[in-house]
Amino acid sequence: MDKFAALSAFVAVVDHGGFAPAARRMGLAPSSLTRQINALEEALGTLLMNRSTRSVTLTDAGARYLEDARRILDDMENADRAISEKGGPPSGLLRISMPVAFGRLHVGPALPLFLRRFPEMRLDISLSDAVVNLVDERIDIAIRLGALTSSSLISRKLAPHRRVICASPDYIAERGAPASPGDLSRYNCLLFDYLTGDTTWTLAKDGARERVSVSGNLRASGSELLREAAIGGAGLIMMPTWLVGPDLSEGRLVPVLEEWSVSPGSAEGAIWALYLSSRRGSRKVGCFLDFLVDHFGSPPYWDAATGG
Repeated sequence: MDKFAALSAFVAVVDHGGFAPAARRMGLAPSSLTRQINALEEALGTLLMNRSTRSVTLTDAGARYLEDARRILDDMENADRAISEKGGPPSGLLRISMPVAFGRLHVGPALPLFLRRFPEMRLDISLSDAVVNLVDERIDIAIRLGALTSSSLISRKLAPHRRVICASPDYIAERGAPASPGDLSRYNCLLFDYLTGDTTWTLAKDGARERVSVSGNLRASGSELLREAAIGGAGLIMMPTWLVGPDLSEGRLVPVLEEWSVSPGSAEGAIWALYLSSRRGSRKVGCFLDFLVDHFGSPPYWDAATGG
């Protein structure tokens, strides 16, 4: 039995909630993971998992063993990284988590260039709008948007996160543009309903803030769906320029209340890369983040196109 492979299989099955999803993630057959974990349980003389047709759950022994298995895998990975990064070009595996729409629009198209520039690198990218735990998911870098909560993670700003309120030209022609933040309550506002479900939009101007309660007939957890609805004339949206920048520059959407900031406060206005303190000084992490900062530009290309 390859003990390292068996430990990796055990942790993967737990992390991904079953043999089939873990096998897909690792590029292996489910039967291969089953054999590895069976061999591990036989060597230990105890069951680590309860298996059924619908779920896999840890036994008490498995729950205790999981913590040590994670530590062993992390220690081996850290040891390998310390040696491999002593010299030469960056190499090895980098695990990255990022929001779905941002990753699809602004990271995915740049990856071929990155991999040509660093051919010894391998990327394992998870697209998810969930806030992942970097330790539990064994993530090297998490890209997050907006405000950061206090944590022990190291943060690096990759680009501003500027938001605008906008609508289609037809919608504005029919309803007129709002003259002040208070007018927003009389418009159909399309609401981004992720995590907070907030129906209050905050705007700032010359040091003053206004909080406006907004409502509308469409609420969604997907920003790209709301963008399409706004282009179709359904109402006003408040979205980041990395999503609607091309629409603004090409006239599919037009901004309103431009003299007001809808991203008040420096803590809210950034696209961040977060990583564990154990990854500080990692050449793999550094080269990927340097690449993204250079690729996005200053100002980022999605804002430069709109004059933002």
